[in-house]
Amino acid sequence: MSRDAGPARTPAGDQLPGALPDALRAELSLFRRDLHMHPELGNQEFRTTAAIRERLERAGLRPRVLATGTGLMCDIGTPDATADGRALAADPARPLLALRADIDALPIPDTKKVPYASTVSGRAHACGHDVHTTVVLGAGLVLAELARTGALPRPVRLIFQPAEEVLPGGAPDAIESGVLEGVGRILAVHCDPRVDAGRIGLRVGAITSACDRLEVGLDGPGGHTARPHLTTDMVTAASRVALDVPALLSRRVDARAGLAVTWGRLSSGHACNVIPQHAELSGTVRCLDLDAWRQAPDLVHAAIDEVATLHGAKSQITYVRGVPPVVNEPVTVQLLHSAMAARRGEGAVEDTEQSLGGEDFSWYLEHVPGAMARLGVHPPAENTHRDLHRGDFDVDELAIGVGVELFTACALLDGDLTD
Repeated sequence: MSRDAGPARTPAGDQLPGALPDALRAELSLFRRDLHMHPELGNQEFRTTAAIRERLERAGLRPRVLATGTGLMCDIGTPDATADGRALAADPARPLLALRADIDALPIPDTKKVPYASTVSGRAHACGHDVHTTVVLGAGLVLAELARTGALPRPVRLIFQPAEEVLPGGAPDAIESGVLEGVGRILAVHCDPRVDAGRIGLRVGAITSACDRLEVGLDGPGGHTARPHLTTDMVTAASRVALDVPALLSRRVDARAGLAVTWGRLSSGHACNVIPQHAELSGTVRCLDLDAWRQAPDLVHAAIDEVATLHGAKSQITYVRGVPPVVNEPVTVQLLHSAMAARRGEGAVEDTEQSLGGEDFSWYLEHVPGAMARLGVHPPAENTHRDLHRGDFDVDELAIGVGVELFTACALLDGDLTD
């Protein structure tokens, strides 16, 4: 049973067009379930790309596959946006509003017992990218109809980006492919199982964390555990790096920056009476503050070298840049707020906290203003929460229609805030 609200109103009291037709709502649910059954990893999303392309072309649009071979971009409301070449209502000289979705899945098994569970062993849409993709597709189909009737105030670009889950994400390659050319503002949503379906969470400023990957190798002369004084005690050295480096960093950066090293692996040795010659640690570096993130590689290198040297070990450090924080621009957050309020009322918007998760949407915001909203996917009647990146993750599909109408309202209201 649908829980959607009735016709929404603009602040001026006029009916806001772009509501999602029931037939398209049902089609989008099936589209999302098809993607869910056929998850593809980063830069391997060929079936997903083909499915999106086919649906957009069936609507008379002209999607273009990105230079990376997967992912697409598709313009609406520009003279070349439709297959017959008709110039639509929007002025091509005005900057585009971009709607971005990520299309890849995760390398984890789907453990749900549902008819649309993953058919690919060890792969699952456990982060909601199938929902993100379906929301942007649905918004594009609705906006294309509005453009044909002259009701679209500015052109829109749909971006279906591959490889979000692969550091440093697929966004830099998409940007290199030209997805931001002519774009004046960019929007995205991310599924949030902590927020009830029918609602969104918003935040001005940083809404996600920076996330980098860290690999450390330690070397030194090993030996017999009976004579540790003749060796570099590699197990102790690795243990001290694991414990002391996070503590050192907490005293070298403003605590409000939230710079943190968290280890996920420590490996050394093979026998109980042999002090090993080598140890390895790997983990992540997360940071809530953009300026501190830019300083993080030098600070982390220095801290590891200091601790390793103190214990007689030589360090080899591989610091892999991941993604900066997603920093939501205030005007764009207001646009999202106004759009959601117009569709479902002020009560459908809530404040959200900054997440320690990383998101490569941040790379787009290095070039153009924009914002990401938390899209509620939790079934309100359920007491449990199925978290992201878990094999049992699923969504209340009401969220698809909410996301579509949020984005279509943003496209209609964007001119009111920026002109």
